[in-house]
Amino acid sequence: MILKSRPSRVTGPASRSSGGSNVAHQNSLLAPSTLLIVSDSSGVGEVRRFAQAAAEDLGFDETRAGKISIVATELANNLVRHAGGGMIVARVCQEGESGSIDLLSLDRGPGMRDVARCLEDGYSTLAGGAGTGLGAIRRLSDTFDIYSVPGRGSAVLSRFCNATQEKSRIEIGALSLPYPGETVCGDAWQVDETPMTCCIAVIDGLGHGIEAGAAARAAVRTVEAHCRRPIEQVLELAHQALKPTRGAAIALAEISLDSGHIAYAGVGNIVGATASADTLKRMVSFDGTIGHEVWKIKEFEYSLEPGQVLIMHSDGLKSHWKLDEYPGLLA
Repeated sequence: MILKSRPSRVTGPASRSSGGSNVAHQNSLLAPSTLLIVSDSSGVGEVRRFAQAAAEDLGFDETRAGKISIVATELANNLVRHAGGGMIVARVCQEGESGSIDLLSLDRGPGMRDVARCLEDGYSTLAGGAGTGLGAIRRLSDTFDIYSVPGRGSAVLSRFCNATQEKSRIEIGALSLPYPGETVCGDAWQVDETPMTCCIAVIDGLGHGIEAGAAARAAVRTVEAHCRRPIEQVLELAHQALKPTRGAAIALAEISLDSGHIAYAGVGNIVGATASADTLKRMVSFDGTIGHEVWKIKEFEYSLEPGQVLIMHSDGLKSHWKLDEYPGLLA
């Protein structure tokens, strides 16, 4: 999970009690992620059918559903033609009458030396290529982003929403995927946002598969139910709630959207860090397993400075990453 602050729209002091009951919830249960492997034309068809079904389930009209289908097809075709294959992570979120579809294309292909030129209609790195794919994806998408490093690969994001959504004061990117060979994901995330604060939870159910997923879901429900309490209390309540389960590693971060102050507490192997292009500060979590054995629960204070992001993840990612290996990623 990655969080990036936007310029403040709200003035006045922030506290844990600020924001009243106006809490917006989002989590991995409401917005599950699906991994679609694309290695040949059959993978392209699978991505297109998934996108069409998701658009229908979310109530997109025929015209918008057609745009989603086109984008899904172009993203998948680009993986086959330009990268020798890759993957698309699809995240479908349904909340009340509103919904959204994220299509994130990832590859380890040759990358793009000039992204701006690749977005121009008529330009193609392939002989005989029409050169309209990326430009069409950008035009059709409600939200579009792209990042590429020559020799390392590319990431392309396309998002569609079926209702006008108020722009948040923060940008949040999150996904959770099952361990290879499993069909149920043991990781989970939860975001609770008010006009003044944002509380984020990252959860890793012990082990993999069905039982790990059950522990993660129990943790999400507990965090959501008690999100306005101090984070140490939330972890204590989660410790009690998860006793019938395998248990989980959990980290919570509560951010004041005006000051950038972060209250952080974690138990287990969740990594938390604030980072910029040239700085990295790791956060403190204590050993243990919520629901079974907890040595200590303690809140620590940090700050999210301009130009920094907050990054939290389970051991599904290697912990020795460095953002300076990805120039321009935070631009």
